[in-house]
Amino acid sequence: MTTVILNRLSSHRVIQRRHLLKAILMTQPLSMIQSVVVYHSGYGHTERMAAAVAEGASATLVAIDSEGNISEDEWAKLNAADVILFGSPTYMGGPSWQFKKFADASSKPWFEGKWVNKIFGGFTNSASINGDKLNTLAYFFLLAGQHGGIWVNMDIKSSNTKASLRDDLNRMGSNIGAMAQTPADASPEEMSTGDLETARLYGARVVNIASQFQPMNSKSR
Repeated sequence: MTTVILNRLSSHRVIQRRHLLKAILMTQPLSMIQSVVVYHSGYGHTERMAAAVAEGASATLVAIDSEGNISEDEWAKLNAADVILFGSPTYMGGPSWQFKKFADASSKPWFEGKWVNKIFGGFTNSASINGDKLNTLAYFFLLAGQHGGIWVNMDIKSSNTKASLRDDLNRMGSNIGAMAQTPADASPEEMSTGDLETARLYGARVVNIASQFQPMNSKSR
């Protein structure tokens, strides 16, 4: 008798899990997903990277200005979005102060739970090969976590052989988000095409992952 009851309970749990998985993985058409890339760029390099991410994600671009501000209409776009992608150059081992000001200002939507269950990702550029870019992406990841969001990692294997070239995909070997490296004396037009294509593919991946989730942030709209 005990065995029968346990088997029934086990079967019930399996059914519950199947229903939950089905609810979570109800696919949305990509065209229905609202995506926003919010970024700060100091010298135009991160702006170009943001454009590549936005192309892949079919996203609206929101630029944080030189004073660290965005408009009320742009805050509304973020609140209505299904996907938010953060971008900033890496300065002194972290995001720019302008991006940090924006992050602090996001305490208002945090208080109201506006960004809970949104899909997040992030990208950064620096002049150095390393430049502690990982710290910037970790900052974005934690910010998304503060908002109760869901983070999407990279899925592009790193280019790490002797035959590797500057324009290879994911030559930075990043997994948490997209990275680019541009020499300090190089213009935005001289950025690595591989870095930009990596950014574009990452934007597309984030939206593709978002399409697998049933809308869960309806209270923010």
